[in-house]
Amino acid sequence: MSAPASRPAPKLDWRAGAGRLVAAGKSLEWAGFGPAPSAELPAILLLHEGLGCLGLWRDFPRKLTEATGLPVFAWSRAGYGRSDPAKLPRPMDYMTREAVEVLPDVIDAVGAEQVILFGHSDGGTIAAEYAGRVDDPRLRGVVVMAPHFFAEPMGLQSIKDAAEAFATTDMKARMGKHHDDPEAAFRGWNDAWLNPDFHHWNVADAIDGIRVPVLAIQGEGDQYGTRAQVDEIAKRSPAPVEVLMLGDCKHAPQFEQPQAVLDAVAGFVARLARDKATSGAAQAEAP
Repeated sequence: MSAPASRPAPKLDWRAGAGRLVAAGKSLEWAGFGPAPSAELPAILLLHEGLGCLGLWRDFPRKLTEATGLPVFAWSRAGYGRSDPAKLPRPMDYMTREAVEVLPDVIDAVGAEQVILFGHSDGGTIAAEYAGRVDDPRLRGVVVMAPHFFAEPMGLQSIKDAAEAFATTDMKARMGKHHDDPEAAFRGWNDAWLNPDFHHWNVADAIDGIRVPVLAIQGEGDQYGTRAQVDEIAKRSPAPVEVLMLGDCKHAPQFEQPQAVLDAVAGFVARLARDKATSGAAQAEAP
């Protein structure tokens, strides 16, 4: 595992509620919800899906801070929302690069002593890769929701279907409500996944390096991936993994089964807090 490089002091002012930060040379929009992070309050960092952004989390960040009592931080990665553009075409390893080259800057900017990563779809992959490839003592736990660790034929077909929808429906106009450049946001994601070599893509080796508890959430009807994705993390992670499969749910559990997701995450972070307290008490009693 690599350690985060030494970086400048954090610049983010949580009291502002929203603003911009710089990560890997790009200016990114962000917003914070709930109390400021502290020694007692880990920050939950939300990593959006491949066509998502800060605004497309809708009211989920607010509901998440209400359910957990923790600060919640969300941002748009480069190429999405109102953040700076990304260089296109994206390379096939763009999620790995995001994990090891960009995410450390974001975490430093938040300035929290403890963080919990919560990633959806591409964001789930990035969160798991960070946990498995970067040695960061601030990381307490990871929530992955509809993550990808390898390509599946049914998922690639759904991405082809998305390309058809983008070309023949008002999808671009709808995306334009949330992204400065909807064409670039879509092409950056879709073109990478439809690279002819992407059916060989596999980052499951990152799971072997995870050393913090994981909550893995998957909709049983997810059109982009099967249960095999979360089974892979449950099978390979050296750390504890909880798996939540949700019926009547596709690729967006936070909107299709919001209460189940909120309850599961609230229980997960409560267990992390209890484990930390138990560990601290044991260390205090040790001779």
